[in-house]
Amino acid sequence: MQPTGRTEESGQGQEAMFDAPDAPAAGALVDVPEIPLPAPLDHHGPAKVVAMVNQKGGVGKTTSTISLGAALAEYGRKVLLVDFDPQGALSDAMGVNANELDVTIYNLLVDSDCHVGDVLVTTDVVDVDLIPANIDLSAAEVQLVNEVGREHALSRALAPVLPDYDIVLIDCQPPLGLLTVNALAASDYVVIPMQAEYFALRGVALLTNTIDKVVARVNPKVSVLGVLVTMYNKGTLHSREVLERVRSAFGDKVFQTVIAKTIKFADSVVAHEPITEYAPDSPGAESYRQLAREVIARMD
Repeated sequence: MQPTGRTEESGQGQEAMFDAPDAPAAGALVDVPEIPLPAPLDHHGPAKVVAMVNQKGGVGKTTSTISLGAALAEYGRKVLLVDFDPQGALSDAMGVNANELDVTIYNLLVDSDCHVGDVLVTTDVVDVDLIPANIDLSAAEVQLVNEVGREHALSRALAPVLPDYDIVLIDCQPPLGLLTVNALAASDYVVIPMQAEYFALRGVALLTNTIDKVVARVNPKVSVLGVLVTMYNKGTLHSREVLERVRSAFGDKVFQTVIAKTIKFADSVVAHEPITEYAPDSPGAESYRQLAREVIARMD
């Protein structure tokens, strides 16, 4: 797989939010009780599907999708990453040049002769596979609009491989359009990454309203697994106040794990590696391992 050199997420600097000097190790994990190691699995599947959603770009969806996926794989889970953003940031960050591929998730959605096995890419991360995307995906929203059952196109596409995986993570585009509704319709859970910033609170509230509508009209089984606070800087009063407000507003829906700022995230994106492999001993890598343990515990 050839690196492409692109480092953008949905038109914004790929994880520019993380492009800051390393925070102290204490800032990576914020007063979080120890989360036990998950029990090993004796078989794989059927997968739980998780949509990583926020209508604001640059909040850490792509980096969190990659890093959480890699951390889950370290705990013996077989993971499928789905790039569902026409920017293709997830594909690029995994070292896949989707612009050079004959088929992507776009073909899977609109071409009845295309099957999920035709699109799957084996990544360099053990037990992590990828369904890539490129700019062609932006046309799918227009092409699906008149289709019967258009909200379930992704569900139908993923169904054949769900028995082969333990967790599917869908990296959604920011706009809350038909593609995002497809991701929510296909999912069991939603993870909402949000930056430790005051105005992000309102955006999360609006997003939860959208999820409620999807539950009522399209997919009654989907629920919010957790809100993930990113861009956290323990040294600033603003970050601490936002974290307190988020926990006050959303209670136990907020993950105990908090992702602190560190330059290592930006470096890992350039290296086309998850933080758990690029800097395995860093506070950022340990944060995502802890998040993986928390995600598994909440699903059990």
